[in-house]
Amino acid sequence: MKLIQSLSVCFLITFETIGQRTMPVSSMYLNQKPPGLVAEVFAPGAVSAKDKYEYGSVFSKDGKEFYYAVIINKKPQIRLIRFENNHWTEPAIVLASDQYEYNDPFLSPDGTKLFFISDRAADGKGAKKDFDIWYINRTKTGWDSSRIISAGKFINAGKNEYYMSFTKDGTMYFSSNRGTGQANDNNYDVYSSRFSKGEFQPAQKLDGAVNSDHYEADVFVAPDESYLIFCAERPDGLGKGDLFISFKDAKGGWQKAKNMGKTVNTDQYEFCPFVSSDGKYLFFSRDGDLFWISSEVINALR
Repeated sequence: MKLIQSLSVCFLITFETIGQRTMPVSSMYLNQKPPGLVAEVFAPGAVSAKDKYEYGSVFSKDGKEFYYAVIINKKPQIRLIRFENNHWTEPAIVLASDQYEYNDPFLSPDGTKLFFISDRAADGKGAKKDFDIWYINRTKTGWDSSRIISAGKFINAGKNEYYMSFTKDGTMYFSSNRGTGQANDNNYDVYSSRFSKGEFQPAQKLDGAVNSDHYEADVFVAPDESYLIFCAERPDGLGKGDLFISFKDAKGGWQKAKNMGKTVNTDQYEFCPFVSSDGKYLFFSRDGDLFWISSEVINALR
């Protein structure tokens, strides 16, 4: 907090530090009024539009970049809104195609890579039947979308890989239906993969505290790996898809995941969770709009 005095008139200006930069609190989160313990549509009109389907969002650590996916002409694309020159820009396209899909954006821990999923072929010529995890690199002038790089052989395994997030040491959490047959293709599970020696290592499937014989996907892991939130389609859920949460126990194992309850979940479909780097807000998607809610909902479940 800084006190500025000029011509005997005092003005109180509040700033909040995110990472190594500061920005006015009133400008954070696209100038939106923060929610309490009731989930609210995020940036209605500006991001969550009635005539479009938005999902899968993430803010950069410094809070000055907002990425999300939106479906245009039946093909998802990734867009970016930036805070620069003391205002938020209009959405700009980062990745889009009329042939294949780009969605589930997520930044690497150091912010130099933008990860996402796509059904593009490896040679960039048309679409294929499954989704892989890819990334592009940040350059001095922006994102290099001309060079799209696979997350590697231990991440992409010939079936669908969905929605990734990272611990602060670079371990990737993601979901996949690898190992399933045609009869149970919807049995997605959550995996983790350490980053070592310049590449992701063989992925490890999480145990029964998180995974089941049903659908578990769209996993967000806390940077300190203390909890994870994921979407699940389970017979005992509140709706078509619910958000579940699992915390680490004293021995470092995952506790049995529990439904996040009616504060978050409805009879609709909740998915694509993300917690802001300041730890204050949980973002998620619900049937075509982005929502946010105070992270106190997480603390109440510990």
